[in-house]
Amino acid sequence: MIGSPRNVLVVHTAFIGDIILTLPMVQALRTQLPDASITFVAIPSAAGVLANHPGIREIIVYDKKGMERGVGGMVSLALRLRKTRFEVALVPHRSLRSAALVWLARIPKRVGFYSSAGRWLFTDVVRYRKESHEIDRNMSLLQSIGLSDLKPELPSVYPSFEDDNTASQLLNTVPTGTNGWVAFAPGSVWNTKRWPWEHFVSLGRMLVSHGHSIVLIGGSEDATLCHQIATGIGDDRVVNAAGQLTLLQSAALIARCRVAISNDSAPMHLAVAVRTPVVAIFGATVPEFGFAPRGPYDVVSETKGLACRPCSIHGGDRCPIKTFVCMNDLSPESVFQQVQRTLQRARAGV
Repeated sequence: MIGSPRNVLVVHTAFIGDIILTLPMVQALRTQLPDASITFVAIPSAAGVLANHPGIREIIVYDKKGMERGVGGMVSLALRLRKTRFEVALVPHRSLRSAALVWLARIPKRVGFYSSAGRWLFTDVVRYRKESHEIDRNMSLLQSIGLSDLKPELPSVYPSFEDDNTASQLLNTVPTGTNGWVAFAPGSVWNTKRWPWEHFVSLGRMLVSHGHSIVLIGGSEDATLCHQIATGIGDDRVVNAAGQLTLLQSAALIARCRVAISNDSAPMHLAVAVRTPVVAIFGATVPEFGFAPRGPYDVVSETKGLACRPCSIHGGDRCPIKTFVCMNDLSPESVFQQVQRTLQRARAGV
């Protein structure tokens, strides 16, 4: 180890879910190096999920597609980082820009993945193991500073008292079913990651008939979709919270639910981070990519045995073979059964 670094920078400027999956690495750093100061660089849409985290001293927002776009914005941020005199930079993000940022900041030890587009700008590179979970891949970066064979925790996020209060007030606007709340997260940036909205409607009707209330969550871009699903279910025990909450308010809301049903998207990872069991729906992508939920009661619902899966790394706008069989054939009845089994396991603690 390099004399137990006291000033560490973590750079990850990708999506919200990617940021959450970096947190076990941050939490391990805090445990193993309790005197270290950890700073995290993230984009505006994801930075909010890091607020209040006890392992992070400072969050630096990098608006790489807005006010700080282009080379000028990157250089300006690098000069700002240079003043802090970081000893180590850990860069899970595999982009050239992230590698160039820490190089320009003149951080003496720069650790990233061999598969990074900017690997030549790092002082230390680590193999990106495709067969591993993303949490374990990120944890492997710690080997370069002498921290190895660490068992990762699940990621944790920290809603404030005000976040908790906002979530409670929203849920109090509708009746609570006798069997508690279920969260639906039907959105995704990629269309081929979305389970059909009609399937969510059918599943919602089954859950309501079994005594559950449902809250639909997502960003403002998901509000119309969530309204469509809520209207389709047609029950006063359904509330649409999409576009009304911050990331940590959404996390506080999910924490009040007995289970979350989510596409392969950020709310799935939020649910893991607040220890709410997840039934994750995978279509274009597959759990083997390393981004599946990892909680003790989490399960993946998917249509197995299709030669066309996976059709891409991230998903896409259209099904390449125009059948969308991976999602269409995943029936609401089968997902409902998985939800019931998940609830039973969580209740029994097994």
